Amino acid sequence: MATSADIVTDLAHQVCLSPDCGSTFDVGEVHTACPKCGSLLDIAYDWERSQVPDSLRWFEKKWSRRNEPLCRSGVWRFSELLPFAPPEKIVTIGEGQTPLIATDGVAKYVGTNPGTLFLEYEGMNPSGSFKDNGMTAAFTHAHMIGAKRAACASTGNTSASLALYCCSSKLMQAVIFIGSGKISYGKLSQALDYGALTIQIAGDFDDAMHRVQQVSKELGIYLVNSVNPFRLEGQKTIMYRVLESLDWQVPDWIVVPGGNLGNSSAFGKAFHELHSLGLIDRIPRLAVINAAGANTLNSLYNSHNLRWNGGRPDQSIINKYYAGLDAASSKADTIASAIEINRPVNLTKCLRALEWCDGVVREVTDQQMLDAKAQVGANGLGCEPASAASVAGAKLLREEGVIAPSDRVVCILTGHQLKDPTATVAYHTTDQEEFNRVLGKRGVSRAAFANRAVKVENDLDEIVRAIQLNS
Repeated sequence: MATSADIVTDLAHQVCLSPDCGSTFDVGEVHTACPKCGSLLDIAYDWERSQVPDSLRWFEKKWSRRNEPLCRSGVWRFSELLPFAPPEKIVTIGEGQTPLIATDGVAKYVGTNPGTLFLEYEGMNPSGSFKDNGMTAAFTHAHMIGAKRAACASTGNTSASLALYCCSSKLMQAVIFIGSGKISYGKLSQALDYGALTIQIAGDFDDAMHRVQQVSKELGIYLVNSVNPFRLEGQKTIMYRVLESLDWQVPDWIVVPGGNLGNSSAFGKAFHELHSLGLIDRIPRLAVINAAGANTLNSLYNSHNLRWNGGRPDQSIINKYYAGLDAASSKADTIASAIEINRPVNLTKCLRALEWCDGVVREVTDQQMLDAKAQVGANGLGCEPASAASVAGAKLLREEGVIAPSDRVVCILTGHQLKDPTATVAYHTTDQEEFNRVLGKRGVSRAAFANRAVKVENDLDEIVRAIQLNS
């Protein structure tokens, strides 16, 4: 394998996503969009010179080298499939140690056969969400080009991840932008504890995203949001680990929550590359699940028939839709704060992934997500509300007959339960006022799978009686 810094760096370049432009740029340059036409950028590789392994099983050799940081990382042990960084510049904190768990309890809830439903638990990452997969890649690129500050707009998970990489490495200052009241305390507490400079603006995530792009450009701060093409290279590895856990067998479905659409974009790219390289014999289908209160992709894809169209999606459809949101002063509104986004920056890349993966798009309500979340928790894996969109979406697709009961389905759980404990406690509470305050205003009317505390007097006989009655 080629390992020198010069050769590894030379294997990669940045390329404009637009087929009418196609401009290319060195990986040493910093762009979040094509400077010539404004389109998103991809990271592309010279695979013929990169000496990609003949089989995915080759990566199993690295399991015996887990004392080496780059082999221990669930991202960088697949470095041959994202060869843009010299090894000495890679920044890792042991991300990607995430399990794929089969759960028949959730399979029964979704409606698939025993042994067919798998949950990829990304909440086991160091910062508690999938964001670390992409952050190690973007942060590594920032280190390659000598950045001293890194910024993001965030509904919580990205800010927690960026802040953690900054404070762990001591290489950069983290500057995070959040919207007013649009971040859970579980996530905000991480960013504050990790020492990030936190800018809270009047507005939502879309407003914060707009401002952080402006500020990063004006002050020369490195932007790590998923508009950064290196972020998505790291997020590809979630799919490599899924395949690894399935003994390198391709599942029938990947179901993922849809917010800024970075994961779905990265997953599509991962499978397209693996198939092109002959490392897998087929590509799984992809289902992207919006929250009903932040359903831009679902609306554009299913109601307005927006498609990839060979890299030329109809921009007039997108512009008209966004103009309608502006005219109505419409803001995203869902309990699933991690996907509470109206203007997903990776929309066009997601459209490409949907074409590559013969994908579908659906939306689910907050009620459906919280019920699914409760079922995930009852079967041993706690997740934040946005994560449960994948399980709720799989259940919906199974009810529609799109997913067959025998299909092998992987649902991505993007964040840990403790990212948003307020929603969890409100769902299970006996306090109706608290339920209404947190969930009722969002259209959640019931807690069908609630596990409510049993209130008793401080009396031994009463306590014993309560346990016997509820056992």
